[in-house]
Amino acid sequence: MAEETKSGAMMVDIELVRQLAAVLDDTQLTEIEVEDGERRVRVARKVIAAPATMQYAAPAAPMLAAAPAAAAAAPAEIVAAPQPSANAVKSPMVGTAYLKPNPEAKTFVTVGQQVAAGDTLLIIEAMKVMNPIQAPTAGTVKAILVENGQPVEFDQPLVVVE
Repeated sequence: MAEETKSGAMMVDIELVRQLAAVLDDTQLTEIEVEDGERRVRVARKVIAAPATMQYAAPAAPMLAAAPAAAAAAPAEIVAAPQPSANAVKSPMVGTAYLKPNPEAKTFVTVGQQVAAGDTLLIIEAMKVMNPIQAPTAGTVKAILVENGQPVEFDQPLVVVE
């Protein structure tokens, strides 16, 4: 970790920083922080805006209006990318999404399934704690926007219930 020398300058454990950076790469997180008593090390990386071909990119319509010439040259798959619905249940935290309670079980919900308010749609593991994500209202599952075991970010659309 970080320690102070007699002159007051901070010494940093470079190997720890490298290991934390490797964890960021492996988990696709944007930052990680480790504490040991009063010492604390935080490693973060700059997030670059995702291209429209990403599954969870911002809606393409505003980008198309801003650059119509570029949109005309874009492949059809970009234009046809599914847009997150206003009814999408979003992640309340950073973590790993799981669509099943355990590897051998069937998924909590499937596309087309009717759900009641409070039904578990999936779970997000954050810091070794399993957090159930529940349907805010009754409706039909229209889309599942994440895969089992996928890292998710705060406010990322997870499931569309209409």
